[in-house]
Amino acid sequence: MKQVLDDKQRNALLKKMQDRYAVLHEEVRAGLAASDNEDYRKLAGEVADSGEEALADLLVDVRLAEIDRDLEEINDINAATARMRSGTYGICSDCGAPVPYARLQAYPTAKRCEPCQRRHERTFRTPGAPTL
Repeated sequence: MKQVLDDKQRNALLKKMQDRYAVLHEEVRAGLAASDNEDYRKLAGEVADSGEEALADLLVDVRLAEIDRDLEEINDINAATARMRSGTYGICSDCGAPVPYARLQAYPTAKRCEPCQRRHERTFRTPGAPTL
């Protein structure tokens, strides 16, 4: 398989992903530590009314969603570095065409070229909120 990226480009993208990984790892660690230190009762107050309780629930849910998002991005980085090791990084997983370097600079974990990504999003997008 022909190399799509030269060594300089590959190394620059790898460094970008490693730097982002370090930031995400710290954010997840800090988020989990904060969750352990923040007791639900402290968020809601000692005498919780339903509004304070709802706000505390929301804050906990937001923190967990942020951690989930960060973990998903960490998984994407791990998958991209595995593709680098296997020699498939920068090759569209759907059509086999090269993923342009500009796209990889903007989104280093991209596994599809832009046309295939648009097709994938159209095919697998979730329907809107249910209506009555």
